[in-house]
Amino acid sequence: MSLRRSKGFTLVELMITLIVFVVLAAMAYPSFTGMIRSNRISAGNNEMIGLLSLARSEGIRNNSGGGVCGSSDGTACNGSWNDGVMAWTDADGNGEFGADDTVLRFTAGNRNVTVGAPDPDVIAFDARGRRRAVPDQSITLTPADCKAGEASRTLTVNLSGQVRSTNGTCS
Repeated sequence: MSLRRSKGFTLVELMITLIVFVVLAAMAYPSFTGMIRSNRISAGNNEMIGLLSLARSEGIRNNSGGGVCGSSDGTACNGSWNDGVMAWTDADGNGEFGADDTVLRFTAGNRNVTVGAPDPDVIAFDARGRRRAVPDQSITLTPADCKAGEASRTLTVNLSGQVRSTNGTCS
């Protein structure tokens, strides 16, 4: 009989370790995907608040106004909020993106997040930072394949230009 100790794992020990790992991973996977979806909504929410704040503050700073709209390429407003969102300064103060206006930032859309466009589909601010539209405007962010009970967010821009974010769930 040998007095040397063996170094390493036996095949049985390795197989038991792998089985335990696979069982734990299978239990953790559903909650992990839910966390990823929730983080996508939070990231979209933060990006949208940033774009709204940028357009509003630049409009006040330049004493002309600004706005946020849906854009697929960052060069024009086309109402396609799922494809991307663009913040711009309103040089002529008319509340619409035109040739003289400057694009401040463009964010491409995330195919895993659905953006419910506001009505009207442009959120424009005047030189004092107030919204140009009379009723409150809301933007809803939900996962692309929203299942009942999953997290969603609603951003509401009131008449004074302040943004309020509320948590919700898909129905």
